[in-house]
Amino acid sequence: MAELKYEIKEHIAVLGESSRGWTKELNKVSWNDYPPKYDIREWSPDHTRMGKGVTLSDEEFENLRRVVLGEEPVDLGGDDVDESQII
Repeated sequence: MAELKYEIKEHIAVLGESSRGWTKELNKVSWNDYPPKYDIREWSPDHTRMGKGVTLSDEEFENLRRVVLGEEPVDLGGDDVDESQII
């Protein structure tokens, strides 16, 4: 398996802390030298280990922010979805 390369470019916020001392954080992270994306995941205290998380582009993060605030998300122009197929 190839080595995963990451660099936390901007620490934005600690969202919570577990009893083990790990923190759930919102950061901007560059993965494998790609441009940084918003990233939400748990980190060990020294940031050498991480849990599973989610990365969001700037546009996806803006839509998340809008939804949390009760606003309508912006259409990102992805593939059209047949809403009758959504369970």
